[in-house]
Amino acid sequence: MSFTWDNLLTSKRISRLDAQHATSPEEADAVERRTEWERDYDRILFSTPVRRLADKTQVFPLEIHDSVRTRLTHSHEVSNLARAMGTFLAYGFGHTHTIANAARILPPILAAVGLAHDLGNPPFGHQGERTIQQWFAKHSDIFDSCSVSKNDPERPQKQKDIGSLTQAMRNDFLKFEGNAQTFRLLTRLQTVTNDRGLNLTLATLAAVLKYPTSSDKTDDSHPATKKHGYFQSESGVISTVFEHTGLSQGKRHPLTWLMEACDDMAYLILDAEDAVKKGLVSVSDLFAFLEAEAPDDPQTRSLVEFGRNKHSEHRAYGLSPSELNDSTMQRFRVNTISIMVDATLNAFSKNYNNIIAGDHSSDLISCSSAKSLAKALRRFDFTHAYRHKSVLALELKGHNTIYTLMDMLWEGITSREKYDEPDSKRQTPFAQYVYSRISENYRRIFEGRTQSSKGLPIRYREAQLLTDMISGMTDNYVLALHAELEAFRSGPSGSK
Repeated sequence: MSFTWDNLLTSKRISRLDAQHATSPEEADAVERRTEWERDYDRILFSTPVRRLADKTQVFPLEIHDSVRTRLTHSHEVSNLARAMGTFLAYGFGHTHTIANAARILPPILAAVGLAHDLGNPPFGHQGERTIQQWFAKHSDIFDSCSVSKNDPERPQKQKDIGSLTQAMRNDFLKFEGNAQTFRLLTRLQTVTNDRGLNLTLATLAAVLKYPTSSDKTDDSHPATKKHGYFQSESGVISTVFEHTGLSQGKRHPLTWLMEACDDMAYLILDAEDAVKKGLVSVSDLFAFLEAEAPDDPQTRSLVEFGRNKHSEHRAYGLSPSELNDSTMQRFRVNTISIMVDATLNAFSKNYNNIIAGDHSSDLISCSSAKSLAKALRRFDFTHAYRHKSVLALELKGHNTIYTLMDMLWEGITSREKYDEPDSKRQTPFAQYVYSRISENYRRIFEGRTQSSKGLPIRYREAQLLTDMISGMTDNYVLALHAELEAFRSGPSGSK
């Protein structure tokens, strides 16, 4: 059965499904000034996690060059591209012309999910994700009830609690995903007075779900299932989103395909620009690489020829080598974005019937005329940006810092007097101090002072408190907190 735009673009919010929630006069006035979906964008824009993105790695960790992109500038660029896609759907796409007020619905939804798509990413980029996964893999015995010591006086309750973990609960951490953390941030961790997070429309929550799949049902053969997009702690919210929008396991919202394409083109093109801006390579290196990687692709040949012509023209201005690289790369970026946006929209149009039926199975750029160009850019980024020794060195620093910080935080979380009382006194001064340094909001959820934690095993909540804390940190805060706790850890009251 195909999706319907009426369901996909629902303005319902979880709070409106709660009979006990009443709309205040202030909220009613706001609804009249802005559409529900425009309010979604504003709620995300002004939220704390967005501001944290300014100190989170896009490609180059701890970058001092202020024109090189952070996760925040990347997210704004994805949001801008996605908004443009929404404008096309509202005004130039036949299949959506019947949507009432489409220009006030489609662009803000796509802008919102573009801005929000990386909110859950931990510090130090994807290296942070891998570090979290590796930490849980190394400490997988924490999910094994048989590992509880026979001498532990709380062995019965610990074994019962840990034994209640499902495979999906374990996988949530063994396969930790920034995308799932994004959904948790939006629906749980913001607005501490309730269990609704930012209380976004179900349409926006559905569209931000790049992977509408649980961690025990991932499948590499399909782009919508190769990773998981939510934790078991948010399975109730997911059920509500699915019920009201028509989504189901492995079936993406049509707008998500466009958001994914905007994310792909942003990092493919703009990561290459940053590599040139940092002086790791020159534009001439880029042109030569693309020419060698896609010699038979007319779009790539045309772009390279255009770039070289502009490079020659700009020489007449007497620019320095860095200025020349910069100006040429700017023109190349503009043209490449234009080509890939057109190719993406054409691919969306061509595959619309399968997309609206929930049967599409390939990312839009891979099934577009820009496929070869994108493949060449991806290879260039991997070779000259992601694998550069300066990037690898800082990623290693981030890995070591996050890993040992997780050790210390885990001690603060679990070293307490009573297992079944998460807020009970910690067993050592070090553990007590570490626990005090964890966000009060996150601790409130862990300790069971909100509905969202009810019914979840304590061990699951312990692991989630750890990932909530790590994911909420910026690059520099991780380094600072690690140094602070490490100084105490090596003292007489610490664990060393």
